[in-house]
Amino acid sequence: MSGMGRREFVALLGGGAASWPLGVRAQQPGMPVVGILNSTTLEAQAERLAAFQQGLKETGFVAGQNVSIDYRSAEGLTDQLPILARDLIRRQVSVLVATSTASALAAKRATTALPIVFLTGGDPIELGLVASLNRPGGNATGVSFLVNKLVAKRLELLSDLAPTAATLGMLIDPNNPNAKADEKDAQAAAGVLDRKLLVVKAASESELDAAFATLGEQQVANLFVSANVNFIAWRDRIMALAMRYAIAASYTTREFVMAGGLMSYGPNQTEVFHQVGVYAGRILTGSRPADLPVMQSARFELLINLKTAKAQTIEIPPALLALADEVIE
Repeated sequence: MSGMGRREFVALLGGGAASWPLGVRAQQPGMPVVGILNSTTLEAQAERLAAFQQGLKETGFVAGQNVSIDYRSAEGLTDQLPILARDLIRRQVSVLVATSTASALAAKRATTALPIVFLTGGDPIELGLVASLNRPGGNATGVSFLVNKLVAKRLELLSDLAPTAATLGMLIDPNNPNAKADEKDAQAAAGVLDRKLLVVKAASESELDAAFATLGEQQVANLFVSANVNFIAWRDRIMALAMRYAIAASYTTREFVMAGGLMSYGPNQTEVFHQVGVYAGRILTGSRPADLPVMQSARFELLINLKTAKAQTIEIPPALLALADEVIE
């Protein structure tokens, strides 16, 4: 997280309640434990996890007082998620919170008994996380913000930004469970817009340079950065490369724009994490995941950073500015 050190991060999460990175916080006998399975770095999710704790608090649970929170972070290595999930299960946490699609799938595969509250940008029915949205029916429920269903809208906004561009770019992480569906949806949307789509891939931060070099070689000046938690952790590098190659990039979350990215369209992630915290608290008070409907985020926001546009000499069409929910000047 840009500008946030370890001390500030730990304070934000409740004055030492966070593990760093895998330590277990001492707890009082009988105190319930919420296990959080995180795909990316904890620092990248700090503000969202603070919103999660606020949701817990509204159901009567305060970290370090009457609930303990145990974090497990894969640090971007998705193959570690099944191991970390089993570790939390062995610890007999009261509820397992999975903060991404990849971690939700790892948690679901690891247990059919332990209550799971997930957060996913995909369709939880298609992913096999629940039987239905209204009656999940198993040991898992959570929040779906259907960020991956917004691919067509995001490409449309990017097309509005660059009405004369023949080719649009798309950056994906091939290890993301939603990657294939995202690419398929994006190709279909590009066809409707009568644009070509060049897809570049990066499964690690070190692969970003080659991806952007390809965009530069193909003279692609407009890029859609797909939804992926690791991209949030790598955002400083992504934005620096976009600036170097004079690429107008559109992102999926406001964190990019607040840190200097050009444009984003998607749900308010802090609100989503807040709802996950509420659901975790309800399970701690006796509710069953099978009886808690999967919540769906319905409010999306368009952010535009005019400072970045001026720095990159990008002209934002007035019609696009008029659509923005927030403009940074």
